[in-house]
Amino acid sequence: MDLQDLWFVLISVLFIGFFFLEGFDYGAGILLPFIARKDSERRVVINTIGPVWDANEVWMITAGGALFAAFPHWYATLFSGFYLALVLILLALILRGVAFEFRSKEDDPRWRRTWDWAIFIGSVIPALLWGVAFGNLVKGVPINAAMDFTGDFFDLLSPYTLICGLASFAVFTLHGALFLSLKTDGVIRRRAETLAQQIWLPVVGIAVVLAIANYAYIDIFDTVGVNPGVMPVTSAVTLLSVGYYLRKKQFGWAFVLLGLTILFSVATFFWFLHPNVMVSSTNEAFNLTVENAASSEKTLETMTIVTLILLPFVLLYLGWSYWVFRKRITADSPLEY
Repeated sequence: MDLQDLWFVLISVLFIGFFFLEGFDYGAGILLPFIARKDSERRVVINTIGPVWDANEVWMITAGGALFAAFPHWYATLFSGFYLALVLILLALILRGVAFEFRSKEDDPRWRRTWDWAIFIGSVIPALLWGVAFGNLVKGVPINAAMDFTGDFFDLLSPYTLICGLASFAVFTLHGALFLSLKTDGVIRRRAETLAQQIWLPVVGIAVVLAIANYAYIDIFDTVGVNPGVMPVTSAVTLLSVGYYLRKKQFGWAFVLLGLTILFSVATFFWFLHPNVMVSSTNEAFNLTVENAASSEKTLETMTIVTLILLPFVLLYLGWSYWVFRKRITADSPLEY
């Protein structure tokens, strides 16, 4: 495997980790105004993600940094072309972070409700727009021979990309419900379990629509042949298995399998994309690839050495932090956000 391909895989892994961790993180924020009906209940929901939400965001920052260093042309075209969408995501995440910090500064119910809705908005926008962004990566956007994006924000919105956004929103919401069923107790836990059982089937329906859209809007037969490949099939199997474990009320297994669904789904998108990193809808010759968008061999070698040294420590710290905050959250828990 060339270093360009290796870093394409590593960036894929970073985004997989980001979507897995932020999936239930965003999902909990999306469900906050609906699954918690009074302030003490909303505080329980927020406390489930309060200790880890900012660490989860580091995966996105790391993926962006790796993109800049390993594939500078990909980074430049992506961030200039998707500028408005990425700014909206950034503003939503800023709003979300401020809301976590500010909601408990006052005891006024109106003050807290305002920031709770800010958490909701700051969770909904990224959950939708990340799906739209990844849909555009696979479908293709206007790019010229100079690797410049030649379209505008509305070129990023199409039936296919909106379906991708809706699919990511739906999966994250279900993941959040399953996460809350494992991290809370009492009435919040019961509501989360019931909600997860209720929304699983609509999520499957949206996934079916996305699968059809993949065949309708992407040259999938030219990409992977008639055989759809093991990863799309595996993601379908794991998503269907979530329903089985929900009926058995084994919510831990349902959470793990939905996490695997996210893993295989994101891996499938990157698999469809390779060896391209951005597809040009203007001319296939203008596609950005792992070769023409990559940094020098020396840069990639240095990055690989540094990553091999530091990555184990990052993973160990992440695992340790989740282990420390592994217990269920109740109204009597000492944390407050």
